[in-house]
Amino acid sequence: MPSGRRLDLLDPTPFDWDDADLALGLARTYRWGGHSAWPLPLSVAQHSISVMLLRRAAMPSLSPLDELRELLHDAEEGLLGFDAISVIKPFLGDAFRALTQRLEHMVFLRYGLPAWDAKSHAAHKKADRLAAASEAVHVAGWSAEEVRRTLKIRAAILPEDPLARYYDCAPWEPWPPALACERFLRELERLTESAATSSITPASIKPAP
Repeated sequence: MPSGRRLDLLDPTPFDWDDADLALGLARTYRWGGHSAWPLPLSVAQHSISVMLLRRAAMPSLSPLDELRELLHDAEEGLLGFDAISVIKPFLGDAFRALTQRLEHMVFLRYGLPAWDAKSHAAHKKADRLAAASEAVHVAGWSAEEVRRTLKIRAAILPEDPLARYYDCAPWEPWPPALACERFLRELERLTESAATSSITPASIKPAP
């Protein structure tokens, strides 16, 4: 890792990365197989902030800890450096699924995140699919009909980018990796601090010195 820490993908611990390592990994890991109708591909870091904002908009009373869980919902992909497109996931098999689940478990341990329950996971998947459908059209260049017919995503397609107002940035344009890293890290640090000082305090595991 850039921090000097070492992550054993087959036997990870919650102490194997720092926040900056994770932010950089997610900023350099791309959705849609790296394909984009823009000059740059869309990072998982940018997508993660979008999902967090969509959940916040749907439920303004969302706690900082729940927002943090939304922000980190794909964190294992940044540690692995790979976001498998949906069509190939069945071919990667049970061993790959177990590896990603183990990494996700370490992320949840490190940041003191509660496990998904049925209600929160359903709300999360709704926001995630909404982001995916919108990215498919506005970023990857699919048509709305192709999103429904080929990608099998039934969610609505947003006309407005939730990130545009939040950051005053160009709608739907993928960010350069350095900017995606900076913005993700800022959100991660803000939510980690807010969750720690809120009434629901995560039992975070702190990195070893």
